[in-house]
Amino acid sequence: MRIIHRLTQYQRLYQKFGDQLAATTVGELAELLFCSERHTRTLIQQLQSNDWLSWHSQVGRGKRAQLQCLKTPDTLRATYLKLFLEQGDHQAALALAQLEPERLQTLLNPHMGGQWQADSPILRIPYYRELEPLNPMLSTGRAEQHLIYTLHAGLTRFNTGDPQPKPDLAHHWQVSDDGLTWQFFLRSQLRWHNGEHIRGEQLLQTLALLRANPRSEPNFANISAIGLSHALCLKFTLIKPDYWLAHRLADLPCRLFHPDNPQLGAGPFKLATFDQRLVRLEQHEYYHLQHPYLEIIEYWITPNLVMPSTDGSCQHPVRITIGQEEDYPLARPVQRSMSLGFCYLAVNQHLSNMTPQQITKLLMIVQTSGILEELSMSRGVITPSHEMLPGWPIPHFVSDDDPALPTHLILTYQPPMELKSVAEQLKNLLVAQGCTLEIRASHDKQWKGTHQIESADLLLADHLVGESPEATMESWLRLDPLWRGILSSEQLLQQQKILTDIQQIELESERFRQLQAYYNNLMQSGLILPLFNYQYQVNAPPRINGVTLTAYGWFDFSQAWLPPTTT
Repeated sequence: MRIIHRLTQYQRLYQKFGDQLAATTVGELAELLFCSERHTRTLIQQLQSNDWLSWHSQVGRGKRAQLQCLKTPDTLRATYLKLFLEQGDHQAALALAQLEPERLQTLLNPHMGGQWQADSPILRIPYYRELEPLNPMLSTGRAEQHLIYTLHAGLTRFNTGDPQPKPDLAHHWQVSDDGLTWQFFLRSQLRWHNGEHIRGEQLLQTLALLRANPRSEPNFANISAIGLSHALCLKFTLIKPDYWLAHRLADLPCRLFHPDNPQLGAGPFKLATFDQRLVRLEQHEYYHLQHPYLEIIEYWITPNLVMPSTDGSCQHPVRITIGQEEDYPLARPVQRSMSLGFCYLAVNQHLSNMTPQQITKLLMIVQTSGILEELSMSRGVITPSHEMLPGWPIPHFVSDDDPALPTHLILTYQPPMELKSVAEQLKNLLVAQGCTLEIRASHDKQWKGTHQIESADLLLADHLVGESPEATMESWLRLDPLWRGILSSEQLLQQQKILTDIQQIELESERFRQLQAYYNNLMQSGLILPLFNYQYQVNAPPRINGVTLTAYGWFDFSQAWLPPTTT
């Protein structure tokens, strides 16, 4: 863009002369700007007419002109960034921000939060890291998963705060009396984000891709066939009844994308820009359900832009602050919730390096040492777990004897910062027991395969729980490589049989009861121990309304709204 190029040239002048009056010639400036003397004269005239600099030439051979830069480059960038954003020209704003990324924080601060610009309600969110590609079959981060739910529809969906699956691309569904045939009747006039009509054949292609993908395949293992009864009806034929099916189809591994482009969906927002500096969502004009109020959502990736918390420390990723810099003193918690998901300690009994008595002693040390309570007080964002889910109490471990622990154990932990602290404190505790704990860090947010698990005795990780908690916990046992890594072949076969029996129970309360009983056995045997839950919180200034936390700790973009700017 011309203005970006002009700013770059002016930056060279300012770096050379600053804001002081300087004597120079057109020839010297041409060398500095890497252009001809004729173009340099034209550029000086343009900059002077815009009041960026003053230029006074003198008559006579060898006479030097007087040049003075009148504005700093940062002042000019801030001015044009505001202009571009107000005009809705995000590509120009992005190009301007990339021109000087180390000063992005100062440039962007006044434009964060909710604003009306170019007659559209826009929400700009500063984010502390670069986002993974928003591919439903690959993404693992909490923010990425939230965006995928926003971009991609499913046959069914979960509304925030409601554990029952609701119609989405499917207008409704029917289940045969024997539970083996499920028919999902599609809405008419469905469209992809590019405006193309959604055809049943395309959804069949996407479902075939999901059935072949290792990450989502277990959700389809009980399905013998998927076909089209007619153009607007998808027919699922099951091997055995599965009364979780509508729940599964609403979950992330079953989001339906265009078969030729995984980033093209049919959700309430479409992906307009995906750049290492900016991720921009725009409202899907052909969305088949109620349209959101917000027109545009932008994530500005600014690793150095850290929102201040009330105690002056860095903002934790589970605490989101919406607003401009001047709004921070006004920002108040508008939504708080305890995460249903939890960080956990898993014991690899398949490795067989510990006896049941040693496992009991180890878990008792974790529960009675106070490390979780200390972590809760120091971080202020976690609460030690007492239940796996509400109404699913965690057993308390008591060691009647005092077996010696193994002299060496290996622990692998995943990214949440608190888990590194747990690992280090547990290492110190085990030294007194004559046990050396070798700590290994995994940089993946989810287990990608059993190869990450099989060599570790202990594993620390985070498990997210969605809007339908029991359905999420059932899917966890099917989908997560954790269980294939820590269970023996016999235990895996037994688990599969139990889950198959549970899925065939039509009465929901009985399904829940039997699933809880199975998890209670897993906890009692020392395979899995929930450690703590996160305290999700969204802070926002008074003018941002409709902020509702999802089960994953982000706020529902389809419900947030901004009052129009009045004059």
